[in-house]
Amino acid sequence: MKVQGTVREIEARLNSDSEIDPGWIDQLLADPRAGVQKLARSFLRRQEKIRSEQERVERMWQFEHTYRQQGYRLIAGLDEAGRGPLAGPVTAAAVILPEDFDAIGLNDSKKLTREERQALRTRIEGGALAVGIGIVDNQTIDEINILQATFEAMRRALDELVPKPDMLLLDAVKLPGVKLPQHGIVKGDALSHSIAAASIIAKTVRDEWMRQAAEEYPQYGFDRHLGYGTPEHLEALDKWGLCPLHRRSFAPVEERAHRRGMIG
Repeated sequence: MKVQGTVREIEARLNSDSEIDPGWIDQLLADPRAGVQKLARSFLRRQEKIRSEQERVERMWQFEHTYRQQGYRLIAGLDEAGRGPLAGPVTAAAVILPEDFDAIGLNDSKKLTREERQALRTRIEGGALAVGIGIVDNQTIDEINILQATFEAMRRALDELVPKPDMLLLDAVKLPGVKLPQHGIVKGDALSHSIAAASIIAKTVRDEWMRQAAEEYPQYGFDRHLGYGTPEHLEALDKWGLCPLHRRSFAPVEERAHRRGMIG
C-alpha cells in the first residue's frame, strides 16, 4: 500500500527532528516505491548507528561511574603522545570531565581524524572542569630515558590541574611519585572518556608543536610525519644529519650520529 506523500516529503519528515512512529517506518518498507523503501532502510541504519554510539559512550563511562560510586568526585584521565618518534618532545595531558559532559564521538585519539580530534579538543577545553598539559623536551628524554620523561610529562600535566583531582585513570601505566589513588587500564584510551579526552589533548598539542617546528626545520618534513621514523624522515636524516630536536638516544638517530662522527 502506497504511503501518503511524495518521496521528497517523506525524506524531509525522516530528516526532521520530530519523533518517528515505528509503525510508519514499517509502512514505508512495504511501500511499492523503491525510493521510499530506500529512505526507510537508510533511516533505520542511521538509527542503529546512533544507538550503537550511545551504547559505546555509556560503556566508556564505566570506570568513572564505579569510582564516583566510591565517593571520588574529581577524576582525572591522563595520557601521553610522542613516546615513539625520533624527534621532538613527549607530551602528556590530564583532564577532569564533569559528569554531564557530552561524550558523543569521544574516543581513542588514534581512531580519529585530525579534524575530529581538533573539534573534540575544542569541546573538551570548553567543557572540562580542568585541563593540564606537560611537555618534556628531547634533551631531557635523552638524559633520563623516554619512560621517565613520559612520567615527568604526566606529573607536570597533573600539577597544572585546578581543581586538583582525587582519583587518576591512566592508559595501562601507574604513575610513580604521585600519592593519589590511581588505576591503570589496558587500552584505557578506548575504555574511559577521561583518558580518551587526555589522549586527544596530548596528541593535538604535540602535533601542533611539531608542525611549528617544521617551519624552523623544513627539510625534515616534521609537519607530515610528526617526528616518527618514517622512510621520509630517515632519508632526511641521512641527507641532512641531526637537528637540535632529534633524540640522540634513539637507535636510528644514534646510528646516524655515529656515522657522521657526532658521537664518539
